Amino acid sequence: MPNTEPAAKAPGPRRRYPKGEARRAQILRTALEVFAVEGDRKASLRQIADRVGLTATGLTHYFGTREELFLAVIDERDRESTEAAEGVSDSLEAVVRTVEHNMGVPGLVRLYVAMTAAAADPGHRAGPYFARRYAGLHEALSRGLEAMQADGRARADIGADELSRLVIAAIDGLQMQWLVDPSVDMLRVVDGLVTMITSPGSG
Repeated sequence: MPNTEPAAKAPGPRRRYPKGEARRAQILRTALEVFAVEGDRKASLRQIADRVGLTATGLTHYFGTREELFLAVIDERDRESTEAAEGVSDSLEAVVRTVEHNMGVPGLVRLYVAMTAAAADPGHRAGPYFARRYAGLHEALSRGLEAMQADGRARADIGADELSRLVIAAIDGLQMQWLVDPSVDMLRVVDGLVTMITSPGSG
């Protein structure tokens, strides 16, 4: 699910220095490119390390573990998704824009879905990350929907809090269906969801 809030901070090394930050940014950009095409199953740390002139072990100096690199990649994915939605008129249009953007990077969607599932396991380091991410996303989307309801752009017979959670659940579930069956037209389905929310309600 695309994020409209600043990305939840992924865990990382405590001390950073200018050269280290530049190297970390290079690794992250390379990982983003690899994951965008390959996804989490096909992409390997060695593949990423080879591209930046390091060993797979050397990557852990900058990201600690494979999971921390994954979460940092998702952070960067969220940032790019947010940039793709800048300047739109409302929160629902932002959702449409980010879904459209994410359809061009199926490997990152696959990584996101895999890490979301892993976050449900007690003790997994992705758990706190996704808890913060969902909380921020829900709050931002709720505020946007409240504004749309206030000026008549969204139906008001369902609370903004409930609508926000329904949208998040729908998009996450839709992405899973799309990964299993790429013929699923995510944009068409999302457009239908937006129409349902912006149509006059019984209230």
